[in-house]
Amino acid sequence: MESQKRITVRDVMKIKFDRVDGRDTVQAALQKMEHQETHVLIVNKRNEEDEYGIVLLADIAKKVMAKDRSPNRVNIYEIMSKPVICVRAGMDIRYCARLFDSFGLNIAPVSENGKLVGTVSYNDIVLKGLVKLQD
Repeated sequence: MESQKRITVRDVMKIKFDRVDGRDTVQAALQKMEHQETHVLIVNKRNEEDEYGIVLLADIAKKVMAKDRSPNRVNIYEIMSKPVICVRAGMDIRYCARLFDSFGLNIAPVSENGKLVGTVSYNDIVLKGLVKLQD
């Protein structure tokens, strides 16, 4: 019997991502953004007891642009989702896909030893994960 190759979130995640402060305006956050290909901004904790937040570029389109709000007058905290569900870097991508399905997620921050180390999306799981399974 052949065992299935184990692919983890660490194997497929993006390690480059952008972090912003919740008090930043949308305009300021977008100007700080260096990795547009991730389609996400991770919102920093305010302190150790706080949780991370997340803003997708789609959130900006829906909650700012579509409502004709000025990106210079809307703060990130007004449109972010918080708390965000983080996935472990060592999690099997099959479990990550199930978690995404169960909670209606498309992307999530990845943590390892209590620190954020990347982001993972359905695209990463499918496009990178299936390729690795074929190797």
